Amino acid sequence: QLQLVESGGGLVQPGGSLKLSCAASRFALDNYAIGWFRQAPGKEREGVSCASSSGGRTNYAASVEGRFTISRDNAANTVYLHMNSLKPEDTAVYYCAAAIRPHCYGTTWYRKDGMDYWGKGTLVTVSS
Repeated sequence: QLQLVESGGGLVQPGGSLKLSCAASRFALDNYAIGWFRQAPGKEREGVSCASSSGGRTNYAASVEGRFTISRDNAANTVYLHMNSLKPEDTAVYYCAAAIRPHCYGTTWYRKDGMDYWGKGTLVTVSS
C-alpha cells in the first residue's frame, strides 16, 4: 500500500515562503495523481492544488493561484508544494494525497473523496 509522508511545515512570517515535500514509499508515485489539501482549525479540509501523474495538468484553488506551485519529481518519488507570499489565512495542516484513477483532469479535482491514500499532514503556521 502506498505510504505518504509530508514534511517542511513550520512557522513562517507573512510574505515568506515555504516548500512542502510529500515523499512516497512502498510504491512509485508516477502512476498517481497527487493533491495537496489543507485544513484550518474549525474548517473543512479543502483542496489546494493537484498534479496529474504525468505533470501535464495542474490545478490551483483561487485562494492560492499565483502564489503556490505544485511540482513532482517522479524519479525522486516526491511531490512538492512551493508556497510564496504566504498569508495568515494559509495557516493550516497541509496534507498530500494520491489518487489511483485520473483526478486532476476532472471538474472535481478539489474534492477529497476522490483520493485513495493520505499522509498524516504537516502544520504550516503563518504569523508575525
